[in-house]
Amino acid sequence: MSTLSGPSKHSLIAQLMAAPMRPGRLTWIGLRPERRAPVIEVSEADLLAGKGITGDRYRTTSSGARQVTLIAQEDIAAIAAFLGRQTIGPALLRRNLVTAGINLTALKGQRFRIGAAILEASGECAPCSRMEEIFGPGGYNAVRGRGGITARVIESGTFHVGDTIDVQKDT
Repeated sequence: MSTLSGPSKHSLIAQLMAAPMRPGRLTWIGLRPERRAPVIEVSEADLLAGKGITGDRYRTTSSGARQVTLIAQEDIAAIAAFLGRQTIGPALLRRNLVTAGINLTALKGQRFRIGAAILEASGECAPCSRMEEIFGPGGYNAVRGRGGITARVIESGTFHVGDTIDVQKDT
């Protein structure tokens, strides 16, 4: 029997949702130094537990849910298609990390490792009104449902473009 919070932990769907996933890969890192400032592309960065990415304006002083934002390369391709473009640069979406080969929605409520850091998926990353400004009419709706996820930093560590993304199993 399912509840408003999801399927029973003993149901087949709950078992499928908890099934192993192939690791993904980190393909891009971006820092937003201040509001409306251009995103700075870097090849490595440091995550601070309970805070976020060093050098990013969203690095919080409390353990909020939006310490890091992630979007899948596959979703960026879909957004570009919805906009009638061949490609769009990841910096235009203003997310911190771009992944490949892993369904970020499947990380809901799970911990995962990127490089030396451990993160925990904390929610959906909805688009902001700037998407209309950046992409023109229809920009917001092109990103809807494809904006990625937010995450909390559980364990500090350095990570690099090319690092694998692995779900952490309970020990």
